[in-house]
Amino acid sequence: MNENSWLAERFEAHRAHLQAVAYRMLGSLSEAEDAVQESWLHLSRADTSGVENLGGWLTTVVARVCLDMLRSRKARREDPMAAPDPAVDREAGTDPEREAVLADSVGLALLVVLDTLTPAERLAFVLHDLFAVPFEEIASIVGRSPAAARQLASRARRRVQGAPPSPDADVGRQREVVDAFIAAMRGGDFDALVAILDPDVVIHADATAEPPAGGEVRGARAWAKQAIPAARGAKFARPALVDGTVGIVLAPKGRLFRVLRFTLAQGKIARIDVVGDREQLRDLDVLVLDGGPHPEI
Repeated sequence: MNENSWLAERFEAHRAHLQAVAYRMLGSLSEAEDAVQESWLHLSRADTSGVENLGGWLTTVVARVCLDMLRSRKARREDPMAAPDPAVDREAGTDPEREAVLADSVGLALLVVLDTLTPAERLAFVLHDLFAVPFEEIASIVGRSPAAARQLASRARRRVQGAPPSPDADVGRQREVVDAFIAAMRGGDFDALVAILDPDVVIHADATAEPPAGGEVRGARAWAKQAIPAARGAKFARPALVDGTVGIVLAPKGRLFRVLRFTLAQGKIARIDVVGDREQLRDLDVLVLDGGPHPEI
């Protein structure tokens, strides 16, 4: 085995952990994968002959990459479009009890208060509270003293713990809205469909969607006028968990499989993303739900 293959093998042994760190830092699975890939490039170019703890070294590298990405995002004022992905934590092999606590509280709360945390606060909180990285190591990443790094994590922790839970994050409420959406589409009920949509709803479909669904449409009434006449495929709709939130899968016989991701705001559907691209579908964690309205297959 040559040196590069040996190094790649060691890196793969740490990949799940690095992806879990990056996901918690960035809140986006695709960005997390980019950060992990960047950490591999750092490793492949570096002299690690004196590194005793490769896992710790890689964690520091991926944290620095994520910090740069967060700072760049803040500069552009971009919001990540993501939801907690339980698969990431499962693959990371964390302690089951700790994993349950994170999934039920810290993970969701962290994404809810994302915009209230500075990049340095988020890094300190994620690395220390979620992955038990010492403040001395965090301090070297953010360029501050260990005491200052401790204060960063403390401020972030207070914001996370003090953030009120969003009603729209409740899976039961999400399911009610999605079931109402499916029922309105199947019944061709224009008024019922408009009632569960935010007046300024945005519907975005990737290039695989057929007219009139393709592209982007804004406004509840404008989209409903297009959607109701073209709702024949609604009979194949099934509610599903898509990256941890309730959405829809569409699997008509002999036609392209699609996923609808919903974003709720104040109990209304504020955004629908229609995904049919195979590469994007592979990145989604989809679990079809039992019960509710069933398709006629």
